[in-house]
Formats: sequence, structure tokens, C-alpha cells
Amino acid sequence: MQVKKAIFPVAGLGTRFLPATKSSPKEMLPLIDKPLVHYVVEEAIASGIEQVLFVTGRGKRAIEDYFDIAFELEALLHDKGKDAELVQMRKIAEMVKIFYVRQKQAMGLGHAILCGREFVGNEPFAVLLGDDIIDADRPCLSQLLDVYHKYQGTVLALEQVPMENISSYGCVKANQITEEAFEVLDMVEKPKREDAPSNLAIIGRYVLTPDIFPILERQQPGKGGEIQLTDAIRKLLTVDAVYGCRFEGTRHDCGDKFGFLKATVDMALKRGEFNGKFKAFLRQRLCECEETLSVR
Repeated sequence: MQVKKAIFPVAGLGTRFLPATKSSPKEMLPLIDKPLVHYVVEEAIASGIEQVLFVTGRGKRAIEDYFDIAFELEALLHDKGKDAELVQMRKIAEMVKIFYVRQKQAMGLGHAILCGREFVGNEPFAVLLGDDIIDADRPCLSQLLDVYHKYQGTVLALEQVPMENISSYGCVKANQITEEAFEVLDMVEKPKREDAPSNLAIIGRYVLTPDIFPILERQQPGKGGEIQLTDAIRKLLTVDAVYGCRFEGTRHDCGDKFGFLKATVDMALKRGEFNGKFKAFLRQRLCECEETLSVR
């Protein structure tokens, strides 16, 4: 069965980016000239997704407004003859069929996905987290879907990370099947370094089957008092096969301030309009920093 639906859990409070996220959703932080969530929606569409569900919460109205028609803005652009900008605004409003559901209480990623049960029905579906921006020649989700179509089971995006950082992630114990595909044997949510079964971290892209919903419905809160998706998938392992896809591409952790800064630099350097001037600026700043350090 083709995967045509995707869930975007966007109800989180984004506390790592306070005070900016006090009044604006983390997903709407601008990366160059587009909000983070726009990049991820583009990835979903490029992977064949036709319907998107945003699981929202309080203070997330800006996401709805962004993907909606802006009559006043469009009229202004039309009157001023800014046709290119007008086309761009209309394209955003028409890029994909979007639905919304409210997660009334922040109870974790697993609970957010459970909120999308009626939207999904009895179909396989994708889950994309809006603070993982993955720059790849071929969309990351598309790579996961290849593994799904081959093995017909749940697929997790995997990335090798330094062991000193593994406690920030869910990670897996797995057998490698092909260069990119793994059979997952076990998984742990944010383990201590000494308890981690590998350095294969679970990244914010999933292809799930509807079999996850009964498990999520019965799932007890785990770490942080939240319903953890990792715990539910671990239970799924006892009755069904779960796979991992070590994707090709560069992941930017834009849920982290340093990761967000790196993403801004990397994405700007890929843009022709900034490339020359921005490179020159970075070289100048690097030279100034080196001079300052040498004086010290």
C-alpha cells in the first residue's frame, strides 16, 4: 500500500528557544527565508505525501495562518504588481491538503501520533518532526519509503552519532541487512552512554503502520511522564518486524541553538544569491577571530 498521509507533531512548547518561542512556534523560526516547517512539508510532498495532519496545541495558530490563503497580502501584492511574490504566496497555500487536530495536553510524541488515529484510518503513514531539517539529494522520507515497500514494516530513520551524544536520542540494537537497511532488534530511549546498544540514533522521520495505535492507546507514560513513541515501537517489536534506514544526507538539528546556527550557515552557502558575499564575510570574520586569539 502506498503511503500518502503524514503526521506532523507540532504541539511542543519549544522551550530551548525561549524567549523567541514565547509567542511564535519553534516550527516557524525562519531558516533563511522560510520557516523550518516549510522545508519538512516540502520533503513530504517530494516523497509522494498528499495529505498532512498537523497535531497542534495552544499558541500554534501561526502555522495554520502560514499555510492558509492570505487575501489581504495577495491583494496588496497584486496591486503593487509583485507577480512573482504573489505566485509564491499562492503556492504555499496550495502545496498540499492540510488538516489540523488539537493535542489538548502535552503528553509526548506517542500521544501526539495517537491524536491522528482517525486521520490515518487503516493505512500506513509517515511521521515527520519539524526541527530535523535533512538536506539530501533524495528526500529522506523517500529513502525510508523504499525500505518500507521492500520489507512492508515500520521503518525508522537512523543516523550514526558520536557516542558522547547518544543520551540525547533514542537508539537501536540492529542487524544490518543492506548498506542502508537494518532489522531492529531492540531500542532504548535516551540511554546512558554505557547502556547504549549502538551509536545508531533514531531521527525524526518514521514510516508507521496502523498497528501502532492499539499499542499507543495502552502505553503507560515513560521518561518525563510522557507517552513515548520509542516505548510503543519496542512493544511492536515483539509481534512484528521493525526496520531502520540509515539515510544519505545532512541532518540539521534545528531544535538546538547551535544546530540552528550551523543550518543557517550551511543552507545560506548553498544559495547562489548569498554564496559569494557570505563566503567572503565568513572568511573575514574567521581572520578577525584568529587575529584576536593570537593577540591573547
